[in-house]
Amino acid sequence: MPPEASLHQTMTQDEKSGGSVEGQSDMLEVDKVKSGGWLQRLTVILARWGIETHGIAPIPAKARTDTRWYQMFFVWFSSNMNIYYRTSGPAFFGLGARDTIVIVLVVDAIISALPAIFAVFGPKLGTRAMVQCRFSWGYYGSIIPSVLNVISLQGFLILNCIIGGQTLASVSSHLDDTLGIIVISLISLVLTFCGYRIVHWYESVAWIPNAIAFIAMIAVGYPQLRDNHTVTVPPPSPASVLSYISLVASTILSWCTMTPDYGVYHSPNASSARIFFYTYLAFFTANITSHTLGAAFAAAATNVPSWNTGFDNSSNVGGLVSAILGPIGGFGKFLTVLVALSIPSACAPTMYSFGTSFMAVHSRFASVPRWIYVLISEGILIPVAIIGARKFYTTFVDVINVIGYWSAVFISIILVEHIFFRRASFTEDAYPITAWSTPSLLPNAIPAIVAFLCGCAVLIPCMSQAFYVGPIARMGTGDIGVLAGFFVSGVVYAVVRGLEKLRKWVRISQKIGFDA
Repeated sequence: MPPEASLHQTMTQDEKSGGSVEGQSDMLEVDKVKSGGWLQRLTVILARWGIETHGIAPIPAKARTDTRWYQMFFVWFSSNMNIYYRTSGPAFFGLGARDTIVIVLVVDAIISALPAIFAVFGPKLGTRAMVQCRFSWGYYGSIIPSVLNVISLQGFLILNCIIGGQTLASVSSHLDDTLGIIVISLISLVLTFCGYRIVHWYESVAWIPNAIAFIAMIAVGYPQLRDNHTVTVPPPSPASVLSYISLVASTILSWCTMTPDYGVYHSPNASSARIFFYTYLAFFTANITSHTLGAAFAAAATNVPSWNTGFDNSSNVGGLVSAILGPIGGFGKFLTVLVALSIPSACAPTMYSFGTSFMAVHSRFASVPRWIYVLISEGILIPVAIIGARKFYTTFVDVINVIGYWSAVFISIILVEHIFFRRASFTEDAYPITAWSTPSLLPNAIPAIVAFLCGCAVLIPCMSQAFYVGPIARMGTGDIGVLAGFFVSGVVYAVVRGLEKLRKWVRISQKIGFDA
């Protein structure tokens, strides 16, 4: 009897009607290593306690039975429902609130479709993002995005914990960034250590404190927002607008390398349109709300002394939140604490995918239990976040944009492969999932690598960063690296992959003719 059939027979009636089955999948996997060393034996014990220990092997279709598709909304709504990354329009690019809001409305409406498309891969194929990409990047070529994703996700974790630490520290003079960082990182560790099911449960409620805090911030800060509504700012330059568009797009694009990971236990029976809609709605509503509020408060902060002091020269968003809620006294501090403690809603999925991406780098890494990588991430996170806390915004802008550059190239290659060479199908013929770990049965890595290098070669001259401004960007175009990298890599991949398939078809035709 195949393992997946055995697994299917052992599921309870509740699980068949929509419950989580990762526990059974974990036990199926760890039962094979009962006779192993202490690490394997400990993994077996953790699986029995309900800790997810499944690695990156695709989840069999019969084991993907969770029908709570609405979780596709909450996991991404909670992760994006914050203003911490949303103040950079006025803070860095000299944009007014009105200009910023118009830009984010258009960009959010368009770019939110991309992570929503990628979210469909999880339930339909049962594969993690860095495993699914092997069907375009090849077995060895996929090492490139896997390594980049490990670095990128750890960078996000560090930044999230810094802003969480700042927010907690702003509540009382007896607290500092270091203590706040440790608290946020430990909460994220517990959630991620438990695994997929607990992360989904937490995300279903983590948005509530932020929603309450947002309403309170609008109610308390409305007079200042109203008075500053008519404050005029110089018209933004085209370069500033394009650079800000690139940054806003990057904050959303970077989720594409993880969204498939949070649907691998969900049933593929839902239509692709339904999964897409839930995810798109989550990204768009959360981002447009937080982008708009962040822009409005950041733009007004320069004219409100208490807000400006808390904002600390645009370097402490947690201080800005605390200053806005300050007039309502203890309740304001309570809300600030709740907002800080909801930061793990962005940290937990990031830390989770850090582990699965690390496992996808090499088969030896895949043999190490998932929870080990959670501990590794935590060990890196705390000291680096503490050290980097004093240079948050400079680090933030650099990291987010760099992540957006390579993410755009990655996304383009995956989409071209899926749409043009897999005919946008999720059937076994289109994606022979059983070949996921067999290099000879996966595509050649050359087309993806060539496309990646060409995309990078074009985007680098188009970059505009604090540490480097490319020659094209210096001509007044602003930062168009994300856009250039996306289109160039897609076109190059389509051409090279098409030539490779043509060469293979000719070879097969010649062989058939010779045999005949």
